[in-house]
Amino acid sequence: MTTLEAVRAEIRTVLQLGPDFDQADASTPLLGSIPELDSMAVVSILTAFEDVFDIDIEDDDIDAETFATLGSLAEFVEQKRAA
Repeated sequence: MTTLEAVRAEIRTVLQLGPDFDQADASTPLLGSIPELDSMAVVSILTAFEDVFDIDIEDDDIDAETFATLGSLAEFVEQKRAA
């Protein structure tokens, strides 16, 4: 499973999105495009990512660009895993 696929699956689980989200690709917009993705959901997603991907995420690591698209979020996870 690629990082993009794992990130997509985790977002779908955390936000309880339907099977349509399985069609999301790297260019799929997130923040502002998915009603379920509010500030509390961002915190839940980041907490899940820390557990699933065994990474540490600091508050300063996150900005709006991180959650711009599914691809930008997957890239963020990949960078944190490599660090």
